[in-house]
Amino acid sequence: MSDWINVITETALSEGENIVIDVDGVDVAVFKIEGQYYAIEDVCSHDGGEIASGHLEGDEIVCPRHGARFCIKTGAVKAPPAYEGVSCFPVRILDGKVQVRDDRWD
Repeated sequence: MSDWINVITETALSEGENIVIDVDGVDVAVFKIEGQYYAIEDVCSHDGGEIASGHLEGDEIVCPRHGARFCIKTGAVKAPPAYEGVSCFPVRILDGKVQVRDDRWD
């Protein structure tokens, strides 16, 4: 089982902002949407590039290169050219810290 990793303090991000962190060797984008935190792998399943710098529309991130869309809450693909979703990671708040972990191999 992977360990929880402290990302930021609970108040560090403003609404709609994100930060990219390394979680066990994987780039993970942590977003704050509607007061909640969500984490997805920072990679477009279409071309392997990063997606965190893309445009945020509601709970979707739009890939900055080709316009693929992904749901930040679930990692599901919402629009081509991507056809596969991205990994979504558990997030929790503990003692005022936002924590993320990679549970894919548990």
